[in-house]
Amino acid sequence: MIRVLIVEDQSIVRQGLKMILEQNEQFTVVGEAENGLDAIVYLENHLVDVALIDIRMPKMNGIEAAHKIKVRWPNIKILILTTFNDEEYALQALKLGVDGFLLKTSDGQKLISSINSCLEGGMALHEQVAAKVLPRLLEKPEADSIDVHLTPREFEITKLVGRGKTNKEIANELYLSVGTVKNHLTQILQKLDVRDRTQLAIFAIKHDLL
Repeated sequence: MIRVLIVEDQSIVRQGLKMILEQNEQFTVVGEAENGLDAIVYLENHLVDVALIDIRMPKMNGIEAAHKIKVRWPNIKILILTTFNDEEYALQALKLGVDGFLLKTSDGQKLISSINSCLEGGMALHEQVAAKVLPRLLEKPEADSIDVHLTPREFEITKLVGRGKTNKEIANELYLSVGTVKNHLTQILQKLDVRDRTQLAIFAIKHDLL
């Protein structure tokens, strides 16, 4: 059972998200929070697999909450939900290492598939968000060259992460086990000094490794 925390200041939205998720037997909503601060307090005493977090909330907004959660509980997948189609929010969230960014206009099926993609190691971006964010990510880095020492296999995996592939999809494409892919990813993150696969994907896009 996948344990979900919903962080949203509007009660009616929380109820709607909970109803959508719990119609699917693989999910259980274990907690609700009205703001980022309440979410942090909840996570100190409860186990959660996925946190759905709104952007604009009182006391502590979604960006600040996502940052604190990723620092303290890096294994929790974070999917940002918002009504604001603003690339600056998306860029901030992605740089913090969140696992997805969806508009609240998304339907229930899109929400479910996005959560599953995050859990499988992918990165979920709403199409409208991607249309605005990808051009920004494609801007060339300030440095003229990249001094990295990745093996050919590590370069292959980095490219596939940049294309949004999950660990399972990478394993199938390269005829590897999922465990082997995870081991390679650990080495890649250390070599490139990036925190997680989201930042690795951004790195791959920015440095034209696709």
